[in-house]
Amino acid sequence: QARLLESGGGLVQAGGSLRLSCATSGINFRLYAVAWYHQAPGEERELVARITSGGDTEYVDSVKGRFSISRDNIRSRSFLQMNNLKREDTGVYFCFVNAYGRDHWGRGTSVTVSE
Repeated sequence: QARLLESGGGLVQAGGSLRLSCATSGINFRLYAVAWYHQAPGEERELVARITSGGDTEYVDSVKGRFSISRDNIRSRSFLQMNNLKREDTGVYFCFVNAYGRDHWGRGTSVTVSE
């Protein structure tokens, strides 16, 4: 059974940094793309960044130059380095993998950016 567990969220001042981690189990991690989604309070969940199995990355325009997605295939983890955080980055961040024809989500980790 695939499991994803996010960690690393917290309270940070605007301009600060956080590094989110997504630990996975139950899947052959290296074979699959991993994505991070952001859900702001009262809003829909939106894609923030994605990394393919080969390491190619893509980002939504609002985080380009500030966020960096990476993966560690040995430890079956993905990371989201978030720099120069803004208030609009506040919300819950979810890790996502589509494996074995199914969508797999973690429970999310909460990020609050204060002025």
